[in-house]
Amino acid sequence: KMRPPKKIKDNINPDHYKGEIQCIDAIQASMSAVQFKGHLKACCIKYLWRYEDKNGVEDLRKARWYLQKLIEKNR
Repeated sequence: KMRPPKKIKDNINPDHYKGEIQCIDAIQASMSAVQFKGHLKACCIKYLWRYEDKNGVEDLRKARWYLQKLIEKNR
């Protein structure tokens, strides 16, 4: 029997963050542009700070995700 391929788990954007409204969009809507950029920067720092002691490369990928958002907001 052929089985359908397993869905690859997305630890950066897990299913519980996906829905009609993205959590990150709700956070952004609740803040000024300057505050939201500060939030993105803080998330980068958080994941970079802990990566060696907690989730390693996964935390580096999360930091990269937030950094990419921050770069987009500064274009």
